[in-house]
Amino acid sequence: MIDLYFAHTPNGQKVHIMLEEVGLPHKVIWININKGEQFTPDFLKISPNNKVPAIVDHDGPGGKPLPVFESGAILMYLAEKTGRFLPADPAQRVDVMQWLFWQMGGFGPMLGQAHHFLAYAPMRPDGAVVLPYAQARYRNEAARLYGVLDTQLKDHEYVAGGDYSIADMAIFPWCRLHERQEQDLADFPNVARWYEQIAQRPAVIRDMEMSADVVDGFSPDSWDAIFGETQYKRR
Repeated sequence: MIDLYFAHTPNGQKVHIMLEEVGLPHKVIWININKGEQFTPDFLKISPNNKVPAIVDHDGPGGKPLPVFESGAILMYLAEKTGRFLPADPAQRVDVMQWLFWQMGGFGPMLGQAHHFLAYAPMRPDGAVVLPYAQARYRNEAARLYGVLDTQLKDHEYVAGGDYSIADMAIFPWCRLHERQEQDLADFPNVARWYEQIAQRPAVIRDMEMSADVVDGFSPDSWDAIFGETQYKRR
């Protein structure tokens, strides 16, 4: 049994998709990040960076429980554990890994900033914050990154390695939020084709049925828990 510590985030969704794809028994443990549950001492023992997702594999190496945090590391761990969705061929393996790291180092963080300045900052409970420069900066960077992905998918059915892989799983949930990033997939036809193909996979359908795309308003407490300085005070 694997415990998945989860919230409605693209990073949480990518790990849930992987667990659904490989069919490993797992239990979803919801972490309410609006209430600051990511700062509880028990969770910090598993995920010291106070972020979801995290897992505990109760059948880890040597049969001992193993906690793993950081979504990219979790995907690689599960791929190694099951022997699936990460090619054995060295060249294909590197191809998958470089696109996984592209998502972890650029696509996710930059789109996350687009989410913040385009969707969340205007809902700040003590007064809306609209910064046109920041909004344009991250909207444009999102478009650039979608362009990189579109070029890669022009001659590839899947992102990397010649077949569906953890790279696709990592990237898809961020593309799911393209409207929040103020991107039109019609501008990226190869991404749009790939997105529709991935969205039809049974494991992905099961994830999307569970993982709603929710952008709620914020109370002052929830704003501080996610974006404020309370995480430092909680330590």
